[in-house]
Amino acid sequence: MNAEHLLAHYERIADAPDAVSRLRRFILDLAVRGKLVPQDPKDEPASELLKRLKKGLSKSSRKASRTGNNEVTAPEYNLPSSWLWVRIGDHLELVNGMAFKPTDWQQTGIKIVRIQNLNRLDAPFNYCDSKTVRDRFLIDDGAFLISWSGTPGTSFGAFIWDRGSAVLNQHIFRCDFRLKAFDPRYLRLAINGRLDEMIAKAHGGVGLQHITKGKLEALLITLPPLAEQNRIVAKVNELTVLCDRLEAARAEREMVRDGLTAASLARLNTPDPDTFQSDARFAMDALPALTARPDQIKQLRQTVLNLAVRGKLVPQEAGDEPASELLKRIAAEKARLIKKGEVKKEKPLEAITDVIKPFDIPDGWEWVRLDVLTQLITKGSSPKWQGVNYASADEGLLFITSENVGSYELRKLDELKYVEARFREIEPRSMLKTGDILMNLVGASIGRTALYDLTTEANINQAVALIRLIELHEGPSVDYLLHYLNAPSAVEFMLGSRVTSAQPNMSLTDTREFPVPLPPLAEQHRIVSKVDELIALCDRLETSLMTGEDTRSRLLEALLAGALTPAEARERQAAE
Repeated sequence: MNAEHLLAHYERIADAPDAVSRLRRFILDLAVRGKLVPQDPKDEPASELLKRLKKGLSKSSRKASRTGNNEVTAPEYNLPSSWLWVRIGDHLELVNGMAFKPTDWQQTGIKIVRIQNLNRLDAPFNYCDSKTVRDRFLIDDGAFLISWSGTPGTSFGAFIWDRGSAVLNQHIFRCDFRLKAFDPRYLRLAINGRLDEMIAKAHGGVGLQHITKGKLEALLITLPPLAEQNRIVAKVNELTVLCDRLEAARAEREMVRDGLTAASLARLNTPDPDTFQSDARFAMDALPALTARPDQIKQLRQTVLNLAVRGKLVPQEAGDEPASELLKRIAAEKARLIKKGEVKKEKPLEAITDVIKPFDIPDGWEWVRLDVLTQLITKGSSPKWQGVNYASADEGLLFITSENVGSYELRKLDELKYVEARFREIEPRSMLKTGDILMNLVGASIGRTALYDLTTEANINQAVALIRLIELHEGPSVDYLLHYLNAPSAVEFMLGSRVTSAQPNMSLTDTREFPVPLPPLAEQHRIVSKVDELIALCDRLETSLMTGEDTRSRLLEALLAGALTPAEARERQAAE
């Protein structure tokens, strides 16, 4: 056994995903392979134990208990010489529970044990009238049970019942011992150590599977000397307590770390002007140490964006031309395009009031409606509505749907759809240009906003808005607007007052009226530069954490495999 090597490196693997649960499984594997406690030559071997026990049985009982290892294929790993492989059915008589109908249930009476009552201590019981139950379905404390139906990984397994008198529901076997070769506590470990094999033999659908009684009876488990079974149970209990402590310590460590991270980021996302500088300094100093999981990087990215669009990421410069001057140039260009007939004149929108403004912005910034910055806001249509069919990539027009619109970038580019080319004449306004902004309007993907950066001619469906900014030499920054529309504050606004009906959606009117905090043009460029810099840092940190997590996982796998590999095999592998 190479368990010492594993324990020597445990600190390096403790933060691997599911490290403790995998350590529990490792302990169980060692236990049922004869590698957890040393063998004692004074122990009565399992073969002698079975001979002795069989002598005391009647002829009919000996026939029912056909213990032995004839014509069976044992797993690849070897057992200690004093152990045996035996069939479950040679040692246990399996009695299935009673088939209840919902009409049999009542508020009081005797407890009905269902599969969820075995796997979850907090699962509620159903009850029935004990007078309607045959004795063969009754159990009490100490009953040995095997759940043989349910969801793989959560429902199958062996249990020792300890919650008083009850009646078994179907899909659970009560196991009556034919011989006393097993300590029930070890037997539970032995069966649960073979769950992978049990699940592999099960049949049924993806959600619910069953193993037949015959296959379960034929399943092989390990039988150690009885004295060694007791030692194994004691050692497993000892190590289980250790795992509980490790799990609790890790949970407490994560809770403290998460609490500190959340508190630090909350101060930045809802800043207090009087304490913001000190809060920001503390967060920047502390977050690298507090951020230890890849999933926490998302919070960092969101904080960067929130600070950026509130004017708190880069300093304001007194010499910057205010955003009001930029708006004048945009208005003039828009008027020119309308006069030429290149832009449709829309109904004027109401000014943004203090009630509508999501947050305060610095001097020199302006709150504006999204429509003010654009020459076109529209959406596509459904091919079905227009009598248009889907087509091949060679003959059709690229068709972008909400599934393709991610945050910042297009996604699922290997799953693109195409429609008949005549769709471009049917829906000309929603034909895309490189540099257009696409925003999802419907369903759970509301808030995803991406840049159309392909050069391929394309159109969109009705769930995607096309946002095309006014084109000026010194016009609004597409990159700044992308950062804002993907910032948590903007997404929250989309999912708030602008979302209606049971199916979340934004109308084109909602999109046109969407409030945007507009900085001076020079500051827009500084914000974009700083955000890109910090997001790149977040990406590198995430990669580092994921690499470290992957390294810990691979180290754990290697150590577990090594601990279960016989010493002679390890020496042979090293020599090769």
